[in-house]
Amino acid sequence: MKETPEIRPAEGKLGVLLPGFGAVATTFVAGVEAARRGLAKPVGSLTQMQTIRLGKRNENRTPLIKDFVPLAGLDDLVFGAWDPIADNAYDSAVNAGVLHKQNHLDPMKDFLETIQPMPAAFSTDYVKKLDGPNVKKAANKKELAEQLREDIRNFKAENGCDRLVMVWCGSTEVFLRPGPQHETLEAFEKAMEENDPGIAPSMLYAYAAIMEGVPYANGAPNLSADFPALENAAIERGVPIGGKDFKTGQTLMKTILAPGFKARMLGLNGWFSTNILGNRDGEVLDDPESFKTKEESKLGALEHILQPEKYPDLYSDMYHKVRINYYPPRGDNKEGWDNIDIFGWMGYGMQIKVDFLCRDSILAAPIVLDLALFLDLAGRAGLSGIQEWLSFYFKAPQTLPGLYPEHDIFIQHWKLKNTLRWMMGEDQITHLGMDYEP
Repeated sequence: MKETPEIRPAEGKLGVLLPGFGAVATTFVAGVEAARRGLAKPVGSLTQMQTIRLGKRNENRTPLIKDFVPLAGLDDLVFGAWDPIADNAYDSAVNAGVLHKQNHLDPMKDFLETIQPMPAAFSTDYVKKLDGPNVKKAANKKELAEQLREDIRNFKAENGCDRLVMVWCGSTEVFLRPGPQHETLEAFEKAMEENDPGIAPSMLYAYAAIMEGVPYANGAPNLSADFPALENAAIERGVPIGGKDFKTGQTLMKTILAPGFKARMLGLNGWFSTNILGNRDGEVLDDPESFKTKEESKLGALEHILQPEKYPDLYSDMYHKVRINYYPPRGDNKEGWDNIDIFGWMGYGMQIKVDFLCRDSILAAPIVLDLALFLDLAGRAGLSGIQEWLSFYFKAPQTLPGLYPEHDIFIQHWKLKNTLRWMMGEDQITHLGMDYEP
């Protein structure tokens, strides 16, 4: 096991940079400000509300995570954003329709109106259902990336930030596979200069963050930083990265239920999932090329959790289908339906129906907060490259080359907490329980 790291203190302001300033990002910003003003609790956030057990059960040491590890405080957070639509945080949040205008947005209107998104590196070639005038101009993608780097430096200086993190909250881009232009940093930079179509806007943000030493998390299923050029650059520059795709509604339920079926050795014939949602994400996913990117992210979890190659009698013939339908009247209140056909003793079939009427941005906002604080912690602890201990928050976790991703949410949670224990020099919790006095 690696030696326990020395963690620099969380002193000064932490700037949280948000590419994409729609429903998720504005709900996150407004929620943090509501918590700072005592208007609401940060429900759903492990960093703010969860405890961590230390030592044996009979020691009764269970501090809050935020009291155990040296995290930045909510009062230390400063927010910046990019978006092709120039609305400030208040107008964008009102338009998103996630939070109650009179109860939650109007009381902090003065604060929200101060956050104006910077012009975005954006192209309708990659997100076909959105457009806006607040967009950067440049001769090539390398110049766009350099403009983003300048934005990062200027934001840090103008806001007096000690450190920065970046969390992608933008839309799902069209499906891309890694190619030769993603293998090395030299090839990637050359491809940017040549306006290679394989270089999407989210990659420019990831590149800019890594080159500026800013920890980066990818909240969408985009390729973004999930390829050798940027993964290796993050290691070389000592920058923590994580991704991809926030685990919020339907996939959250899958990673809770599927481990239970496998634990009981119950078979699975099929799992049919469909979603209706009407927010900006739903509109973007109405484009088949963007949906392909999301589909790849959502389909992977079951296969990795259930391991059909190891349990062919139970899972080798499993049929898994995912559908997403844009339905404007529903807004941000996504509805996910799941029909699950399982079988048990002697092959007798049973069915489970799940109808999850969730609020997508309400589930995503605390993930943004936790990723920002944990990535900042990782940076101060000298950790670099892919932070697999943050897989808990992602639909399609990034892994080191040659490793399969862990999708079981309970294993992910255990890994996250054990990583925090390791950071602070505490014993790992194995739950063996053989070392208690009779």
